[in-house]
Amino acid sequence: MVQLPFSDRFEAGRLLGSRLITGKWPEDTIVLALPRGGVPVGSAVASLLGAPLDVVVVRKLGVPRQPELAMGAIASAGIRILDEDLIRDLGISDATVDSVVAKEAVELERRERLYREERPAPDLHDRTVILVDDGLATGLTMSAAVRFVNRFQPAAVTVAVPVGSAQACQQVRSLGATCICLATPEPLNSVGAWYADFQQTTDCEVQQLLDRHHRQKPESPSTQ
Repeated sequence: MVQLPFSDRFEAGRLLGSRLITGKWPEDTIVLALPRGGVPVGSAVASLLGAPLDVVVVRKLGVPRQPELAMGAIASAGIRILDEDLIRDLGISDATVDSVVAKEAVELERRERLYREERPAPDLHDRTVILVDDGLATGLTMSAAVRFVNRFQPAAVTVAVPVGSAQACQQVRSLGATCICLATPEPLNSVGAWYADFQQTTDCEVQQLLDRHHRQKPESPSTQ
């Protein structure tokens, strides 16, 4: 049993990595973190596994005037997942959804450029991919990440998080991913409730962590 709350994302990542290290991972395994909060967690996991670290940029689609409430998520290559039931129940129009998608797409592209810099995207074909975030609430952003990664026909996809809801874990499993979650408290309420320190991770911190890992273990050129 994991003792909650985690002190911070790095501790959560070390505990998650300790769980994962007991498994057998192929040499080509790669850890892909969801920015921004998933990167410190992913950094600790990648260090323990001796695996390269990279990112999959996804954006939550927040309900207008309630941005913390997710009505969907987007990823690169036009990946879009919507909570149709929530959108219908709240009476959100298609035009409003499209407006939120357009706004978040701009931020997604900004982050892609900022975090990727001049580095090519990693080749995911036939590789074992571990997708990491600091937690799963609705599972929408992680589901978008899984769908994006699946486009490249990886050998296997594992979603690994320190904390999440049982429903969110089941959602990513329904997409064919294995899900490893250290704790599934009920009710979850929010991911941040299970961290003593849940300060927002900055763009600068993401860049520093990615730079450090790429210096340690350079990624081979992409063939995507």
